Amino acid sequence: MDAQQNTSGPDITGLKIDEGSRNDRRGGRRLRAGLFAGLAILALTAAVIAFRGRTPVVEVTTARPAGGIEGTTLLNASGYVTPRRRATIAAKITARVLDVLVDEGMKVAEGQVLARLDDSDAERRLLAVRTARDATAALITNLEVNRANAEKELKRQLELEKAGYAAVQARELAQTSVDSFRAQIQAAREQVKAADAEIGVARQDVDNCTVRAPFAGVVVSKDAQIGEMVSPISAGGGFTRTGIATIVDMASLEIEVDVNESYIARVAPDQKVDAVLDAYPDWHIPSKVRTVIPTADRQKATVKVRISFDTLDPKILPDMGVKVAFLAEEAPGGQRTAPRALIPQAAVRDEGGKKVVFFVREGRLERRAVALGGVRGSDVEVMAGVNEGDIILLKGPEGLRDGQRVKTK
Repeated sequence: MDAQQNTSGPDITGLKIDEGSRNDRRGGRRLRAGLFAGLAILALTAAVIAFRGRTPVVEVTTARPAGGIEGTTLLNASGYVTPRRRATIAAKITARVLDVLVDEGMKVAEGQVLARLDDSDAERRLLAVRTARDATAALITNLEVNRANAEKELKRQLELEKAGYAAVQARELAQTSVDSFRAQIQAAREQVKAADAEIGVARQDVDNCTVRAPFAGVVVSKDAQIGEMVSPISAGGGFTRTGIATIVDMASLEIEVDVNESYIARVAPDQKVDAVLDAYPDWHIPSKVRTVIPTADRQKATVKVRISFDTLDPKILPDMGVKVAFLAEEAPGGQRTAPRALIPQAAVRDEGGKKVVFFVREGRLERRAVALGGVRGSDVEVMAGVNEGDIILLKGPEGLRDGQRVKTK
């Protein structure tokens, strides 16, 4: 019976894993995992040490003088430099351009010739009306001779009628002839006057072929070339020019900004303004409000404000972008601490509600709290903590700290 059980299937009792071998394998895996973790920690530590050993590169700026502009900033806005007098000079007649005597950037005086147009047709019309006028004037001379002769005949008929030798009909015919010649002479004189008026029109057409500057200024655009047709109205399917040149009166440059209607109450005529051109961010230009346009833009909910420069400069050009700060006037007897310097707003950092900046001294950062004043465009006034000429951090990587060594661009 036992023999039959032994031959019924294989004996698997010998396939058991030895408990000691199993423990050895688990220990090997744990050893390898620990080794890998140790290597990773060493690599991370080396990376941190290497990173800390690198000196970050930063961008710095210099604190600028505040410019002596008094007043607290009430409102900031942006706009463009625009001229009050800007004109695209066009011809009064349709003609072909013979010559353009100006170019961009050229200064012109009032009445200076800008271009000459083809005046051949206008000259022919002038000659025609002059000839017609002369012909009519010559006809008057002939009519006056005939009138004189008719008056003599009338005088003879009156004398014969008094003597009883002439009929009344003959005297009436003579009177009619005199009146007819007088009427013809008067009509001829009126025709001469009409011809003189036509001569004036034709002469004006000739003068219109010379295009002149209506005011002194600078040419900012040359719109027509020699050989092109110009006309006071658009014609020719777009092949006819309507302008010859654009002139700007540089003495009329001002700033035009749109102020939100919610803040327009802070703006008043003659109010002091600090203007900063986008092209010259370090240049603060004293200005003042010239006028507030008495209407609002319904679509944008803004009111247009025009600002005059206190002093014009050749660097100020039309259509330049500009940022302005409307300043509040100090009350009589009031004292206001003058700002020490101006720095870019990007240089100011917020740490727990405190405004701080980083000085750069001998290649190291120095953290310092600052007291700020009003905003002037992209700059901010510093009332305390920074002086004119200080070198401060403008841009740099995150995580910079006090005393850290840095390199400047």
